[in-house]
Amino acid sequence: MFTAGQIVFALFFFISFTVIIYFSYKRDRKTINLFYRDSYKILLAFILFFFVLFCIKYFLID
Repeated sequence: MFTAGQIVFALFFFISFTVIIYFSYKRDRKTINLFYRDSYKILLAFILFFFVLFCIKYFLID
């Protein structure tokens, strides 16, 4: 399905992407906590919104 070159590229890309994301997060941790400290509330609101939509569809529409 995949050639050996494609698999090697995918592994190299995944490893390098993960390392870059890790170091970027580690460097920006202080500013992330400063500017995005209440972002979990937005995530909870989205989850609640989709749960309400699911309940409306499941219980009101047959």
